[in-house]
Amino acid sequence: MADLLFADAELAALYDRMNPGRDDFAFYRPMVMTAASVLDVGCGTGAMLHEAREAGHAGRLCGLDPAPGMLAQARRRGDIEWVLGDLSTAAFAREFDLVVMTGHAFQVFVTDDEIARALAAARAALRPGGRFAFETRNPEARAWETWDQEERPAVSGPEGSPVTMSRKVTRPFDGRCVSFTHTFSSPAWDAPRISRSTLRFLGLSELDAALAAAGFSVEARHGDWDGSPVTSASPEIITIARA
Repeated sequence: MADLLFADAELAALYDRMNPGRDDFAFYRPMVMTAASVLDVGCGTGAMLHEAREAGHAGRLCGLDPAPGMLAQARRRGDIEWVLGDLSTAAFAREFDLVVMTGHAFQVFVTDDEIARALAAARAALRPGGRFAFETRNPEARAWETWDQEERPAVSGPEGSPVTMSRKVTRPFDGRCVSFTHTFSSPAWDAPRISRSTLRFLGLSELDAALAAAGFSVEARHGDWDGSPVTSASPEIITIARA
């Protein structure tokens, strides 16, 4: 089941405004624009594929997401395929040159079995030689330690009323996962809306073993959106894997 911040129609409508200036989109854009067919897994509001079509991508663009609220936003553009579901249910077979996951969506796979199934499905969706591009937060950087202090500006919500968001860790890192909440508040609502999430943090060795088991080889690896190499201080583990 999708987290509330993705499934709720009103919260989904605020997502792009609460998450402006996407460095991940800029990083993946050249790969998207040069691939004849692209599957965006966990496409959310569809913003990256919207941008690709607006920039002149003339090939197949397909967005896949399990959250109805997000897909309602994505479907504002009708010249892109939108599929409600996830990799395990979509069952694509050798249809795409590029599979991409942005926004740390890969981290929603919290068990080893979920990761293995997702990677196998991504591999199956790719044509031979196709690429899978995605990122996870580097566990060595311990990003969750700052989440309770995160502050974001209020955005305009229902009837112009402000909506604020705060994040709180509810289960600290246990060597694999972190659980946390997003609390959204607005004077237009009777009560705050609380979205609960759990994310998996994989180290390099775990990630590479899972990729190899699924039939991928690592083509490139970066530690941040500037293309720098992965170090213990890098915030990201950005992977481009070849099928």
